[in-house]
Order: sequence, then structure tokens, then C-alpha cells
Amino acid sequence: MTDLLDGRVVHAIKGEREKYRPVENSKVCNSAEPIEMISAIKPKEVYIADLDRLQHTGNNFEVIKKISTLVKTMVNIGVEKSDDIEKCLRIADTVILSSEASSFEMMKYASRNYPGKTSITIDIKNGSILTKDKDLKKEPEELVKLLNELNIKDIVIIDLSKVGTGAGFDKDFLREIKGISNHNILFGGGIRDMNDIDTLKEIGISGALVATAVHNGKIPFDI
Repeated sequence: MTDLLDGRVVHAIKGEREKYRPVENSKVCNSAEPIEMISAIKPKEVYIADLDRLQHTGNNFEVIKKISTLVKTMVNIGVEKSDDIEKCLRIADTVILSSEASSFEMMKYASRNYPGKTSITIDIKNGSILTKDKDLKKEPEELVKLLNELNIKDIVIIDLSKVGTGAGFDKDFLREIKGISNHNILFGGGIRDMNDIDTLKEIGISGALVATAVHNGKIPFDI
């Protein structure tokens, strides 16, 4: 997972963006420059959040486009309207529609018009879905059931309260989510080490979004 701010990879902590700073003291890369970091880690696929675009202060489109020449990318630019989807797919392999920025109507539009190119992120903070859309103000389990009707690649569950903390995650919650979803589930937030990766596999989670545990060396980047 890569969060970009002002052209740099930043360390995300608890979704408190005002506290995000460029990654330092990484065991895998000596730079917070995105291309250098991606070249060092060589992931098969990377989830990128363009924080400048999400906060309406600019964008990191050029660097994302370069990253997409090196690795498959899933990108969240804060899709609010149909034009945003087109802009994202010009620089990325998969467009992310997030509960934070996107409406349910836009999620339905994307799933109809860009099948195979669309994933949806459910952003959870302090147990509640982060959203401005009344149609998404549900319990996470309810929203996952609602998304079953959409033709999307994956659902990404991100527990923003635990991002960057290494605090672990709620296994029972993820088991329930996996049991009610027709889609692959990816998860990020609080993942500590390879034991957690093994637990996610056992639950049936299809992928993990990790950053902190890679940079601190607890999850090897060459697995």
C-alpha cells in the first residue's frame, strides 16, 4: 500500500492525514521517492492513494503513471464523478471507488460501465464507515451485502483507525465479511507480521494491504 503526498511516499497513521510524513528509516529503501521504493520492493501489485487528489490540493498523476509502467496498480484518486474514472484509468490498471469519496450511485455506474476495472474500498474509522453518502451510512456488513449486486473486481476493507499502528485486526469481523460477500476481499489496517498474513489466508482473505510491516522488516518484501 502506497500513500502519496506531494510526490513522496508517506507513513499513514490512523487516517490522521495532518500527521503523515515521508517514510523514514525503512529497512527496504533509503528514499521516500515512489519510483525508487517500488523498484526496491518490486511488488506484484500496489494500492495507491493519491492524498493530494483526495484532499483537493493537487494530484500525483504523473508519478502514478510512471509506477504503472513498473507494476500493476489499483488507484484511489477520490472518484466523485464519471470523468474521474476516465482520468484514473488513463494512469492505472484498476480504479478504486472509496466510501470516503464516492457515492453508491457512482459505484453502480462504474460497475456497469467498467467491469473488470473497478474495485471498491470500504473505509472504516472507529467502527463506522467513513462516507458523505447517506446510502452508504450502514453497518459494514450491510454494505458488503449491498455490493454483492455489483460487477466489481474486489472489495477492499481498510480499518483507518489501525493503519500504521501494527495493532492487529478483528478476525471474527473479517470472517463474517468473507462469509457474506460474493467478491474477493482485500484487507488493510493493523497487520503486524507473517502470522497475521497466515491468519488472513486462513480466513479466506484474498490479499493484504501492507506498508508499515514491510518497512520495519516484519514482513519480507520478497515473499
